[in-house]
Amino acid sequence: MHEGQRKLAALVVAVLGGIAVPYLSSQLPPHPHPATLADQMATEDRVRKPGWWPAKGDAPRSAYVGNAACARCHSDILALQRTSAMGRTSSHAADSALLAKYPLNYKLGPYTYQASHEAGQASYSVSDGAATFSVPLHWAFGIRMGQSYLFERNGGIFMAPLTYYPEVGTWDFTVDQPHSVPESIDKAVGRHLTDNEVRGCFSCHNTAATTGGQFQPEQSIAGVTCEACHGPGADHVAAMKAGLGEQGATMILNPKYLSPVESVDFCGACHRTWWDVTLSGSTGIKSLRFPPYRLENSRCWGKGDARLTCVACHNPHGPLNREAAAYDSNCLSCHVNVPGAKPTADHPGPACPRARKDCVDCHMPKAQVVEIPVKFTDHQIRVVQPNEAIPE
Repeated sequence: MHEGQRKLAALVVAVLGGIAVPYLSSQLPPHPHPATLADQMATEDRVRKPGWWPAKGDAPRSAYVGNAACARCHSDILALQRTSAMGRTSSHAADSALLAKYPLNYKLGPYTYQASHEAGQASYSVSDGAATFSVPLHWAFGIRMGQSYLFERNGGIFMAPLTYYPEVGTWDFTVDQPHSVPESIDKAVGRHLTDNEVRGCFSCHNTAATTGGQFQPEQSIAGVTCEACHGPGADHVAAMKAGLGEQGATMILNPKYLSPVESVDFCGACHRTWWDVTLSGSTGIKSLRFPPYRLENSRCWGKGDARLTCVACHNPHGPLNREAAAYDSNCLSCHVNVPGAKPTADHPGPACPRARKDCVDCHMPKAQVVEIPVKFTDHQIRVVQPNEAIPE
């Protein structure tokens, strides 16, 4: 479903209020739908539009200047961003501190899996006692929730079936990896990624993996750098050096000027927009991994509000704040905070009858996604009833 079909589906939903329409209803999850449905887009549609969007990939490699050029004017922001999970979300496997500290030694049925980082090299092997497969690891993707590893085999890109999960300190199955004993060592070594999956990995974990419309991962910059979000910076840097400050400001994207819907879709270019999740069939409990989808299913989202975008609560340039109290001010920017007080146009949310702090502990509970050993914060903000199932 591309943009025309998406808008038609949204119109049908708005006009018919969910009356079954054979083709269109099969493309949409159960109600309720976001009130902003017709304004939201799949990332595939966004990147076709003029101007920069994350993972677009049409600019030439020469248009990228790298973080060093950005640091000449934005050194404080860059220093902070380098400490964030996004800034460290990929590395060459040989540079992985996690792999060096927590080598893999895992037994699954007759198979022994090993991976380690020694003498500046990362290696991976699988053995069934009779045969052994061994290969260098090339990339490590992820840093906070889990780190997964890619390698080359027979001209293709494969993902190792085991991931290191720092929050629980254990190796376990990689997301979407079958949780069963492989039928052969050939199947045991890992999953062959499709071309689209490989592009997706590199586009969101690295910078400039696709340039000039050509996918060239070997030339990509590890991690989410300034230009991964703000776009290629050569024209901006040149204009600023020439003293064209006002003009130069228009030659780089500043996401703070996006509308609420655009802002959430912007982050959703990698964290999955509402339409990305819907059209891929990734709804259900697994959608906990995709905050934009969950957020826009919230009653709080309403018609979209700048106080409820991803960047309203999370500093995109810094590490994630994991203290519940840190988000209270965000909640109270919309909710009244005096028992019995009536909501206003500026604060349309009623006061919570139970507490005045740590709002997210109750209204955005953590839950475990099926088959991986970590919990995700559910961004579908709601009043959680005792023993109720997580809305899917």
